[in-house]
Order: sequence, then C-alpha cells, then structure tokens
Amino acid sequence: MQTRSLNFGINYGQIADNLPSHSRVAALIKSLNVTKIKLYDSDPNVLSAFSNSDVEFIIGVRNEDLPSLKDPSNAQSWIQQHVQPYISQTKITCIVVGNEVFDYNLSQLTVNLLPAMQSMYNALVNLGLAQQVTITSAHSYKILASSFPPSSGVFRQDLIQYIQPILSFLSQIKSPFLINAYPFFAYKDNPNQISLNYVLFQPNSGSTDPITNLHYDNMLFAQIDAVYAAIKKLGHTDIVVKISETGWPSKGDPDEVGASPQNAETYNSNLLRRIAQKQGTPANPSVPIDIFVFALFNENLKPGPVSERNYGLYYPDGNPVYNIGLQGYLPGMTFDSKSNVSNT
Repeated sequence: MQTRSLNFGINYGQIADNLPSHSRVAALIKSLNVTKIKLYDSDPNVLSAFSNSDVEFIIGVRNEDLPSLKDPSNAQSWIQQHVQPYISQTKITCIVVGNEVFDYNLSQLTVNLLPAMQSMYNALVNLGLAQQVTITSAHSYKILASSFPPSSGVFRQDLIQYIQPILSFLSQIKSPFLINAYPFFAYKDNPNQISLNYVLFQPNSGSTDPITNLHYDNMLFAQIDAVYAAIKKLGHTDIVVKISETGWPSKGDPDEVGASPQNAETYNSNLLRRIAQKQGTPANPSVPIDIFVFALFNENLKPGPVSERNYGLYYPDGNPVYNIGLQGYLPGMTFDSKSNVSNT
C-alpha cells in the first residue's frame, strides 16, 4: 500500500522511557510518507525536529492548564511560547485544548473548557495566526448517551449544557469536532453480540439503520454518523466530525477479548484502505473521513490494562509490531519491514 496519497495522521504519544530520539522519529515519519502528526502537548524538541518538513502538526493543551488559560493574557503567553517560535519552520495547523475533559467529571475542567478555547482563539487572532491555526478539543465516545442505530445518536443529557455552546463556538470559527472512537471497546465488552468482522472492516452482513435506511458495513463509520446525529440534534449541520484517535491493541489482559496482533493488523490496514478510497460515511458520503491512528509507538509507562501499552504500530526499537503496508524505518536500524506477529 502506498501511503503518499493517504490523508491520515498518527498520534505520537510519549508516555514511555525507551523511545527513540525525536530526530530519528522524524526520519521514520518521513519514510512512511505520513503527513500529519498529533501530539498531546507542545513538546519543543518534537517541533524542532520536524522543522522544514511537510508534516502538519496538531499540538495539545494539557487538561490541567485549562483553568489558567481562560485568562486572555495567559492564553497569549502560551501561544507566544509554544507556537510562535516554531510555526515559521514547522506546520502547526491546530491546537487541541484539552483531551477527553468530560470523562474526568471535574468541575474545574468542565466549566473552563470553553473559556480556555475562546481565549486561545482570541490570542491567535491578536497575534495574526488565526488563519493558520484552528482551535478545537478532543472528546471520548463516552459523551454520547446513545449511538445505535446511528440516527439515534445523542449527547449525554448532563453534558449538553457544555457541549451546546462549544458547538456554537466551533461553528462560528469553522473548526471541526474531534472524537476518539474505538470499536475495540465495544467489541471487548460485547463479543457475543457484536460481529468481529463488523468492527474489523471485514466482509459481513452489516446493519441497517431503521430510521434512515442507511446500511453500515463497519462500526467506526456508524460511530461517526452517531456523532453527526447528536450534533444535528443540537441544531448544527455545519460542523465536520474528525477522528482524533482510533486504533486496535496488539496485546491485552485475558479479559480484553480481541486484543491481538492479527486483529490490530486487520483493523488498521483495512482502515487505511478505506481512507485511500476517500470514503465518506453513509450519512455523509461526500465528506472523506479524516483520521488519526493511535499510536506511533507502544508506550510502556501508560497506566491501565495491558492494552493501553500496546496500541503502537511500532516497537520503540523501530520494528513494526505488524505489517499494514507502512514501509518505514529508523535510521541506523536494519530489520525486516514485513516482520509480523513473531515479534510479539
């Protein structure tokens, strides 16, 4: 599979103590022909390592910084420190203000999310960067109260008071709504009710939404359309939904059904094939899906179940965990780019 024409990105997480240098990662990304990277912070070493490259960056604002960034002067200082020194050399196109904020159920985060987003946007305007850089936030799929069938998608009632004004803001500044969607979680929780082929983009009978009569042959597209339905119920049809995270673990705990190198390879390779075909979802066929795969490397210090440390496309030593057609390499490494499950 040639990746040069693919419109997909990779999440570059760094919760690990064994990752290669940023310059070597930059060479790996170049060899993959990947054009977009999403960070969870604004690591200056990463941004510098990718200077004068063709890679577009989404950078992140940490959740704990939201309360201070609602202050306009703090927001402007953040942009001046984390964006301005790099943007002439490194393509920073988006700032994700907070990640899965509503999952933490902390009022100091929830109430400050939109004010922080607004202050950050105003700072970009003041500094003349609003045409180059957009502002949004990334949300977990847990913000939906209902998602099946897709047309029944609706946000949780307790969150609507926060999500409604965020949607109005995103509409006003023409910014996308980012969602982290993992069919793996749905399958893991209900392996007897959900078809593995359906979640892995493999041939299957699929499902038909009884309200719209639209047919779905995979869960991810159904999840995306459920988010569109939830947004529409709050009065917006002008906001594009993008997938800021999706992926499949190559290893998991005994109760994490489906976590395997074979399934991870199938999910990600089939997903990239759909992206290459510039497919849209059944409800939005003319809007090609825009996706960031999670993640570049296995991250050995991530807390939680075994799966959390095994979403990577690559091991930290540069070997691919499985082959999905991305023929990349780390400088100074020699390995078989088709190495597969024997490495796990």
